[in-house]
Amino acid sequence: MPTVSVERAALFAHIGRTFTDEEFDELCFEFGVELDEITSEREEATKSSTVKLNKQQIAALSEEVIYKIDVPANRYDLLCIEGISRSLRVFLGEMDAPTYEILKATDEKSSTMTVIQSSTATIRPFVVCAILRDVTFDTARYKSFIELQDQLHRNLCRQRTLVAIGTHDLDSVKGPFVYDARAPKDIKFVPLTHTDEEREFNGASLMEHYETDASCKHLKPYVPIIKDSPLYPVVLDSEETILSLPPIINGSKSRITLNTKSVFIECTATDLTKANIVLDTVVAMFSEYAATPFSVEPVTVSYVNDANKVVKSYVTPQMYTRKETASVKFVNSLIGIDVDPEPMAQLCNKIQLGPARILPEAGEDGPILEVTVPPTRSDILHAVDIAEDIGISYGYNNIVKTVPQTCTVGGEQPLNQLGDLLREEIGRAGYVEVLTHGLCSINDNFTALGRPITEAVSLSNPANVEYQVVRTTLLPGLLKTLQHNKSMSF
Repeated sequence: MPTVSVERAALFAHIGRTFTDEEFDELCFEFGVELDEITSEREEATKSSTVKLNKQQIAALSEEVIYKIDVPANRYDLLCIEGISRSLRVFLGEMDAPTYEILKATDEKSSTMTVIQSSTATIRPFVVCAILRDVTFDTARYKSFIELQDQLHRNLCRQRTLVAIGTHDLDSVKGPFVYDARAPKDIKFVPLTHTDEEREFNGASLMEHYETDASCKHLKPYVPIIKDSPLYPVVLDSEETILSLPPIINGSKSRITLNTKSVFIECTATDLTKANIVLDTVVAMFSEYAATPFSVEPVTVSYVNDANKVVKSYVTPQMYTRKETASVKFVNSLIGIDVDPEPMAQLCNKIQLGPARILPEAGEDGPILEVTVPPTRSDILHAVDIAEDIGISYGYNNIVKTVPQTCTVGGEQPLNQLGDLLREEIGRAGYVEVLTHGLCSINDNFTALGRPITEAVSLSNPANVEYQVVRTTLLPGLLKTLQHNKSMSF
């Protein structure tokens, strides 16, 4: 579960009311998230075993109360203070769920992205874009804007391997834009990390720098994604100014500041579906700060072949709303409640699945509920998801406890019972049981043990480098257990 850290005072200001810590904890439970911890920067630094600060440094840290909120892994709309506060306000009935509007493009050049298909297809084949006009940033909004991108990169974007987000000051560059892939030494620009010194790198030297420079260690994990590729992806404007080198870093010239008014968002990807979800999420969260709240300008993305002929084209962001259905009987049965059709439709408004209605024609199981799924709710995939949210809207505490109609007696499987008996006897003989993960990295399984890399069952899309292959030996897990328990008495 992702954990989102928000300042209590800022969150309450967004919601428009205050709560005691106990009241907010209860509200989180009712809404289906968890208030994991109440802390502050100073308290965290004091308790940290890895970050060592002196007394002066600790005294300089803020004592502002911070809420750490655990949110479901598939609720990307709750990864920032804007999304959490908006959802809670809708849940409390203090606002209606917003309606998102795609405006007509005000500048044809800025709303055009050309993709050189033959080169980008070899590295990151897809790109989606959007423009936010007349946005007003302040320090808190800017910080939240960056943190949302970081949260998405860690979760849905799979550490930028699937999607990488680039955001730019549209007024500092000139459209139309081009997405291309070029040889590393042909790419020259000042990266965002070296804005102050205005130091220019080419693609190859920048990768080497990020791998070795301690000040850029936060970017080092992303270098292997493209380092060994003969071509690196780049986003450029009409004057060949490099906006970004995805998925690594943006260019300095197009950097966003507190004075930025128009934001150009581009998401390059290996998965087009996830790219659209990421773009829609960023737009939905921060379009509320536009002059016309919850509005966005589209960008036309055109793929051209070597003859400069358009072979494919689409307009983004999609910001689709869609209809999904569930049987009223199914919802009641799954949750364990008995709610009539019309009140059930009203419950959908609290969890941003409205407007909802009962279809005029009933199904085999009786009345059918139709809900409206907004672009922020990509987690709604099945009638079960609708039922879960209606359960939240109805209130977990309002569900009456009942005794199950069937009565069964549980028992251990014979094999499990034998395993438990053996475990106890072996433990009494002085052995220590170690339960290790079945997956490990290629380095741990082969290279670190001085063994040649041979065939092993591998994951096509591992969550991270620690879980690449199914282990072929128990040694990596045992050695890691020893490494992490060197200080223990046993």
